[in-house]
Amino acid sequence: MKLLFIGDIVGEPGRKAVQVLLPRLRDRLGIQFVVANGENSAGGSGITPRIAEELFESGVHVITTGDHLWDQKEVVTLLETESRFLRPANYPSGVSGYGSGVYELDGLPPVGVINLQGRTFMPDLENPFRHAEIEVNRLRERTPIIFVDFHAEATSEKIAMGRMLDGRISALVGTHTHVQTADEQLFPGGTAYLTDAGFTGPQASVLGREIEPVLRRFLLNTPQRFLVAREDVRLHGALIEIDEASGSARSITRVAERLENT
Repeated sequence: MKLLFIGDIVGEPGRKAVQVLLPRLRDRLGIQFVVANGENSAGGSGITPRIAEELFESGVHVITTGDHLWDQKEVVTLLETESRFLRPANYPSGVSGYGSGVYELDGLPPVGVINLQGRTFMPDLENPFRHAEIEVNRLRERTPIIFVDFHAEATSEKIAMGRMLDGRISALVGTHTHVQTADEQLFPGGTAYLTDAGFTGPQASVLGREIEPVLRRFLLNTPQRFLVAREDVRLHGALIEIDEASGSARSITRVAERLENT
């Protein structure tokens, strides 16, 4: 099985990249299952039901999120009604929504997806390592194919999570920093790992935002409006090939596809 994970989709430019490039990538690379982090897809902050539906129609099967989950009030509808939309599993019990799921497509074995959020330099949710143990054990009762989006700031936290879960999940890819790392690898137990998938959107920017307001913020320490940039739009992510019987990863390859005429 070939699974594509798409890094944080930023604003309308990122959504356009998914809409245009994802069908081409699926045809060219034989991609069968697609997970995308959509927490920045609505104007750079949060996500709405309309945008989620747009991503599903573009070929995304599961949407993950992170610390910008609550930036759009309409997200409550998604949390209450859409099982293909995940929020971090380490929110306290009683919070609406799903932190993981098992998804079945015609002709494919079931695919488990888990969304977790780190705690280092991040909002203080419950311990993601403890929740990871619970979620992995539960999903492995239904499938050996499990993908984890770990939305975290600290590289050490992401690596530690990957090492802890090695041999028990197919892949762990980090999100949140918006900078694609070059450390893709297969751990000894057969788990594919990448510290950060990067972001899908305008690369001529500061993490997807227009450059000048960010510079003014750093120089003057005054409030600025951080609008989504427009130029050099790319789809960033990772392609993982998974053995369907064992759930072990065979390979992981970084993806960086440019949207022409941007």
